[in-house]
Amino acid sequence: MAQNTTTPPSSTIPPELITPNSSFSVNHTSPCPAAKMPTKSSQLTLDPSNYPGGKKSLSGVSLRAFLIGTTLGLSTSLTIVLHVFNAPLWRVPFFLASLALFHFLEYYVTAEYNTRHANISAFLLSSNGWAYNVAHISAAVECLLAQLFWPNAAYLNWGSPVPGLKVQVMLGLVLMVIGQVVRTVAMAQAGISFNHTVQVERKEDHTLVTHGIYAVLRHPSYFGFFWWGLGTQLVLGNVVCFVGYAVVLWRFFYSRIFREEKFLIAFFGDDYVEYKKRSWVGIPGIH
Repeated sequence: MAQNTTTPPSSTIPPELITPNSSFSVNHTSPCPAAKMPTKSSQLTLDPSNYPGGKKSLSGVSLRAFLIGTTLGLSTSLTIVLHVFNAPLWRVPFFLASLALFHFLEYYVTAEYNTRHANISAFLLSSNGWAYNVAHISAAVECLLAQLFWPNAAYLNWGSPVPGLKVQVMLGLVLMVIGQVVRTVAMAQAGISFNHTVQVERKEDHTLVTHGIYAVLRHPSYFGFFWWGLGTQLVLGNVVCFVGYAVVLWRFFYSRIFREEKFLIAFFGDDYVEYKKRSWVGIPGIH
């Protein structure tokens, strides 16, 4: 029996049907290139300090950011409500909101301009020691007690240039805004040369910053916190804590600046000596 030797029709498209703009493919036998599987060597490894318990723990940063944001939102809302109803206790939640904003900005500016040092301690929530926390708690307690037991004595009667606000409150708000802005700008302009602790050894990337706000103030972050702290006590109407803040902050910055400038002179020599002559600290009694 004769075999059928007829060649089956080819699936190839006739050449005359192929045009330069044709989207048909004439190659049906070329295999698709195999997708490359990622290898262990090509995968990014996470910095161990980013894991829970590390100094840059991502979970630790997110938790603190959440708590600070919640505190800021709730205390700001309560401040507005109490002030609308002319309740003098609006100053306590305002103080909490100011603290929340301060600690948020400490970490945010560090993360933005000095990323390498953006660890959990940059929030300054616990790294300042117990005295820092006691001072703020005492300020809130004095304001509460004064309003409950001595409402007239607690709020110095300096007149009211703005309805509902006394002179010392307006002055306190101005000092707080100036202090916060100066400190934040100083951290941003110093960039990688800024550190929350006194540096006893000069690193390769440590430079003497003399531009921007540093052209006028040689310790603008200290200037900012000093006046911000006193401003909070004026807003709160505190007498005891205002004096306490002034004494403690002055002694702290006097000692810290004296120690820090010894290292800065050792790092930068005559450059820092000349810079010191043409700049000022901005805190009374500290030169």
